[in-house]
Amino acid sequence: MSKESKWTKKVFKRVTDLYADHTYGEISKVLKKEFNLKKTPNAIRKAYKRYTTDMRLLEKNELPNILLFDIETAPIEAYVWSIWDQNVGLNMIKQDWTVLSWSAKWLGKDDIMYEDMRDTKNMRDDTKVLKSIWKLLDEADVVVGHNSDSFDVKKLNARFIQAGMQPPSSYKRMDTKKLAKKHFNFTSNKLQYITDKLCTKYKKLTHGKFPGFSLWKECLANNKEAWNEMKKYNEYDVLSLEEAFLKILPWESASIFEAYKQTDQMVCTCGSIDFVKKGFHYTATNKFQRYRCKNCGSETRESKGLISSKGKNNDQRNTTR
Repeated sequence: MSKESKWTKKVFKRVTDLYADHTYGEISKVLKKEFNLKKTPNAIRKAYKRYTTDMRLLEKNELPNILLFDIETAPIEAYVWSIWDQNVGLNMIKQDWTVLSWSAKWLGKDDIMYEDMRDTKNMRDDTKVLKSIWKLLDEADVVVGHNSDSFDVKKLNARFIQAGMQPPSSYKRMDTKKLAKKHFNFTSNKLQYITDKLCTKYKKLTHGKFPGFSLWKECLANNKEAWNEMKKYNEYDVLSLEEAFLKILPWESASIFEAYKQTDQMVCTCGSIDFVKKGFHYTATNKFQRYRCKNCGSETRESKGLISSKGKNNDQRNTTR
């Protein structure tokens, strides 16, 4: 017998598989036997309706296309006379930095994408990786990275314009380092620290056989082992980023993606539509019904105020949420 005793994706998957050929009473017996989950037929009916509604909303793109990504760059090569406290002039640069690899995934999707410069004739000609990450950014409504506002986004933009490429379609940027600074006071805002403290499935990796700079050096030498380690390192940055982002996201208002919805149904950033009323939000001239997501705790509010322009309660507010 499974040790699972609460609603999980695995349990919901089993319910949907049984739904077509079984009654809720029969499904209740199966869940008790297979998952030690004791739920009444009525509870299963409500859960099934809630779950399938959530899935339909997500399938209709009720949430934006959210891309999580991370890049790795090849270092600048320069002529120097010392190893301490150097000021490198532009005429001392032998080779400018370029993009070495990138990894990305769409929020909520299983596939993780990756591309690097291995086995290319000229590893400093990063056109191939620029074109592929440009296409993803062009498709995205929201782009998420760690320290990406200062590093990843601007670095890519610098390489795009030097390569004669046009800017990708505009997108909203969400930087988990900035979100961490905004809502918390962690000992460190580095991805390694945040994922170590918040993540349970994926954490930022430390280097293996090729510690520190040696990984970049060996990749530039086209060492296959080093490239494999770089791939895993880059992918784990994105996987741990996604887990950390989902932990931090409820601290932002659930209405941050409101403009992307195609219906009036209130949908949380976590994809849930299950809200409970939680007091009111007040402005200088109005008040709004406030809600809290039962799934992740994120807060949102009605867009229409409860006080009309004449100072009376607004009876036209949406009462279906």
